[in-house]
Order: sequence, then C-alpha cells, then structure tokens
Amino acid sequence: MPHNPPGTDPDDAALLQARGLERRYGEHIAVSGVNIALYAGHVLGLLGPNGAGKSTTLEMLSGNLQPHRGSVRVMGHDLARDPLEARRRLGYLPDQPPLYPELRVDEYLDLCATLHGLRGAHKRAARERVKRDCHLQDVGRQLIGRLSRGFRQRTGIAQALIHDPAVLILDEPTVGLDPIQIREIRALIRNLASARGIILSTHILPEVQAICSHVTVLYQGHMVHSGRLDALAGDDGHSWLLRFASPPDIERLQQLAGDGKVTPDETGAFVIDTERATLDAILAASATEGWELLEVRARGSTLEELFMQVTAGTAPPVGEGETTP
Repeated sequence: MPHNPPGTDPDDAALLQARGLERRYGEHIAVSGVNIALYAGHVLGLLGPNGAGKSTTLEMLSGNLQPHRGSVRVMGHDLARDPLEARRRLGYLPDQPPLYPELRVDEYLDLCATLHGLRGAHKRAARERVKRDCHLQDVGRQLIGRLSRGFRQRTGIAQALIHDPAVLILDEPTVGLDPIQIREIRALIRNLASARGIILSTHILPEVQAICSHVTVLYQGHMVHSGRLDALAGDDGHSWLLRFASPPDIERLQQLAGDGKVTPDETGAFVIDTERATLDAILAASATEGWELLEVRARGSTLEELFMQVTAGTAPPVGEGETTP
C-alpha cells in the first residue's frame, strides 16, 4: 500500500475525503457521523448487515444523494460546491447497473463515453481500454440483454471506468453471481485497484477478505470500526492462546501472568492477556514444570468476530474524528 510522503498532510493525499456524513428520512437517521479517507491503491470494503446504511453512504459519496450534514471532497474538489470537477474523478456502479438491454456493448460504452465528453479517437480509445480491462473484447457486438449476469456486471463496471476516474465506487458488485463469476469479478477489482482507489459495499464477509485492504463497518447507520484489514488478524502482542498436554492449575498461570488476565476456553486451552516478556516466563515454566506445551499463538480479532459483535450491538461506535487510515 502506498504511504504518504513525510511531512505531507494525509487529507491532502486522499483521493476521497468524507467527513461527518449524515442523511435523514423524516425522523429516521439513515446514516450519521460517517468519515472515510480513501488513498491510491486502497480497496475499502464498506461492510454491514442489510439496512446498515451502506447504499445510502455510497450514494452520498458518489454525488447521487445530498447529505444533510457533512462534506465529500474528491481530489480536492468539494462534491457539493464543485460537482462537475468532482464527478469527473468518480466512477460509480449502483446496485442495479444502469444498462440498456437493447444496445450492443460497444454502442452502450460509446454512449457513456459521449456523456463524459469524450469524442472521436479519444472515445474509441476509452472504449477499447475498458473492454480490455474488463475482459469484454469478445462481446462488443452482442446485445446487453443477451449477456450473462457476469458479463452484464462487467459492462456496468466498464461504464464506471470509461472516463478513467481516480475513484471507483461499487455497490454490491458480485450480488447474484455464480461462484465462477464472483471469482472473476474479484480478480478484476484487485487489478483495477493498482491505479486508483476503490470503495465497495457488501454484507458478505468473504468478499471483504478476498478483495479489500481496508474495511469500514456500519451498523444502524453508524461507523463501528474503520481500519486496515490485516490489523484485525495481526499480532497485537497482548493476547495469546496456549494449549498444554498436562495443563497446570489456572491459579498457577494467573500467578505467573501477574496483572494479566487468564481465561480458560471451552476446548481446554487458556487465553492469556499479557505482555510478551510475561509470556516468555510462562513458556519457561511450562518447560521446567512439565506442562508439555502443544500450541502457542497470538490472538487477534478476526473480521467475523468483529462482525458478530457489531450485529449483536456490543461493538461501540467509532469516534466522530476517526477516518480510515
């Protein structure tokens, strides 16, 4: 993942910066306090159960829905005050691709290019580029209405890319596809991310794990987590799982752990929250006291664990000032 140069303001380097987004429908608050920062090379998964506010958030980020509070800037251009310049840098695929089934793929992409102001050789070059990127070379003369769902989805992504935007926003890009089509679309998204920032929404955990570098979790319209995906499974240096063939009494482990917490789990292993130096002392005691260590590994929160906490309502909302790092 690219890093910001030393001394550079991270906000200036962000391709897209959203702050304090809020959207209401009457008395119902659909989205509140959502902050997002997207950088080049990032694939940000907007994850949450159905009704969490994902599509509403993407509609605000893409300029298709005006927030009641908050702002969106795309490469320095405010989406509300300078919408034409901001949208020139955005590509958007809604959950229902905006396709015309009576048009051929080439005709449709030419139309989309024209709407973005491309003409002549530039339009033809853009059409061929997105056909190549989305693997549509062999279906250019086919009617969209006769394409498989996977190829229709590729055509929808192609229209979002026709003007070569820096930011690509995809709403549930693999919904309704078969396993082979899902794998193909995931590979396409990963390839596209090398030259731009991508935001996609989903309620499917494997989708985020297979594609994304970062994740923002929404629940009932609020952010409850935002950060790098690999940090969830990382070695935090404080929580460890230990399994012994001849386990000691929990009192003995607690004595060694000192202020750390020792908790037995349902499998007979122990979860110990302590520093690495204390862990080393416990491992030394295992060797000298004959506990026969079978397993030791760092424990980090998994995406599934976090998601279950969220849907159970036990994860606290992310603070108003936090954004995706």
